[in-house]
Parts: sequence; structure tokens; C-alpha cells
Amino acid sequence: MRSFVFPEFQIIRDEEKCGQCRACERHCSFGVHTYDPVADRLVSDERKCAGCQRCAVFCPKGAIIVRPSPSYYRPNASWSREKIEDLKRQAETGGVLLTGCGSDKPFRIYWDHIVLNASQVTNPSIDPLREPMELRTFLGRKPDLMEIAAEDGDIEIKTELSPNLVVETPILFSAMSYGAISYNAFRSLATAACRSKTYFNTGEGGLPREMRDEFGRCAIVQVASGRFGIDAEYLNCAQAVEIKVGQGAKPGIGGHLPGEKVSASVAETRMIPPGTDAISPAPHHDIYSIEDLAMLISALKEATNYEKPISVKIAAVHNFAAIATGIVHAGA
Repeated sequence: MRSFVFPEFQIIRDEEKCGQCRACERHCSFGVHTYDPVADRLVSDERKCAGCQRCAVFCPKGAIIVRPSPSYYRPNASWSREKIEDLKRQAETGGVLLTGCGSDKPFRIYWDHIVLNASQVTNPSIDPLREPMELRTFLGRKPDLMEIAAEDGDIEIKTELSPNLVVETPILFSAMSYGAISYNAFRSLATAACRSKTYFNTGEGGLPREMRDEFGRCAIVQVASGRFGIDAEYLNCAQAVEIKVGQGAKPGIGGHLPGEKVSASVAETRMIPPGTDAISPAPHHDIYSIEDLAMLISALKEATNYEKPISVKIAAVHNFAAIATGIVHAGA
């Protein structure tokens, strides 16, 4: 179907400077530049351009200029080009326009204006210059009462403790799935988490098999509504399992990884055919009550031999307190 949205960027190629080395074709991950053997020249599809400027940077001759498209609509104070094209994109795709890393509109970023008071979550220090500080954090279910026995000077804990996640650096990486981000980006997150002695979250896209032995010690694996890439090895190679019910970036909305991003490696990791759309429903179709959630939690505990903490991720909705209470009663 032909799009009625103007290309956002215009690509100008100086044919006199261009040596047809095809560096722009190799470096563009959006498929903008292609070589036409009939015309013996490089051509550009401006509709695919995202304005990353990579082709211009890596062109050895400096023959490429990428600039905003000069096309415009009739001036109207109420209907700018941005508003018209956003409306057309939603009409053409039937989807909601989402932007990573916040909003690209001039809206107030409330996070930058939140004042955090550490004494709300911990006791204020009495002598901050000489008091020892410990960053190690334990995440998991805690017992209401701990029984301790002391025999012959040795202290023994009688209470059976639930599995906990030991975090040396109390900063966890948010879930970003392989496929939504590239293999190199995914591996970089895993490497950084292990070196920082904390944990990264695989997201709902699974964990590549060649990374499980190396990075399983610092991985939190996710069980989402699409159930992509889940098997016994996947669950047991990590240190914790997270059931994703909701997320703050798009609460109430499922996931959609377009088929063009599902390469052979992504398909193998997610256990789906290459080139097919990976669609995650908004709800879990086997969770419609706390009892259903309890069954899934119990199944995951059984699959991991009761050795991994099971958590549930929910979005910050108005009734999250009641939902969190139900999650605790369900055994997470």
C-alpha cells in the first residue's frame, strides 16, 4: 500500500564525488541504499531513512548529505506537518505511535522534577563520615520468623529460607529483549551486568543458547504472554524468573516484533519461524484470576526445582496495591 506520508528526510548524493564503494549500503541497517546494476548507480529509498546519519559519516568521499525533507503542507496554525503526518501514520498502520526514551514532544519530563528522599526507604545515618555502608541487597520472600540454634559455639538457621537474589550493586537492568535490540546491544548489557555484579533482564525474547553458560549467572529471565523461547534449560540457567504482566513503558499494550526483525538467530531464540511477526497479547490468556497466577507460579517453581525466586512484574496502575497483595498470596 502506498503511504501518503512524506519522507521525513531527504538524501542528496553527489554523483561526481561518489565512488560507488557501496559503504552506505553496507552500513545502513534500514535498507535505504541499494545498488542498481542496470543503471550502474546507487539509489536511495528516502521513505526508509531514520536520519541516523551513519551513511554520511562512513562515506569516504563525503558524497552524502541527509537533511530534513523540504516538503510541506499549506500553513495552518492548528494543523502542523507533524500533527498531520502522525494522524496519517496511525490511519495507515492502525497502531499507537510510541517513542522510546520518553516523548519527542516538548512535554514536561516529570521524572526530572521528582525529589527523592533516601530516608523514606532507609534509616538516616548518625555519623555518615564513619558509618560503614553496605550495598548488598537480597531480593526475595522473607520468613516471618527465623529460628536459630546455637550449639558448641556454632550458629545454625533452623528455618527453611526461600531462594533470594543476592545483588552486590543494587541497580538492576530493565528488560530489553533480543530482537527488539540487536545481538551486540543485548550482549553488551549482559557483559556490563556481570562486570557490575548485578543482573540484566532478558525480556520476553529469550536468551540465546550460546550466552546461557556465560551470562546465566547474572540473568533474570522473563515469562511473558507470548511465551517466547521458554524451556526448562532457559528457566534453570538464570538466577531468577520474572512473570511479566505489565510494564510502565506501555501499560495494557502487548508486544509486536515485526517479521523483518526476526532473523534466523532471533527466530531460534524465540522458537518461532524466521520472518514471522512475534506478537504478544496484552493479557496472559491463562491468567484471569489470582488462582490462575498461583498455578503458573507453582509450575515455574516446580520447573526450577524450587531453587529460583519467582517474581511478577506489573505496571504502576491505580489499584496496584491490591494486585501486589494478590501476587504475594499467590506465592511469588
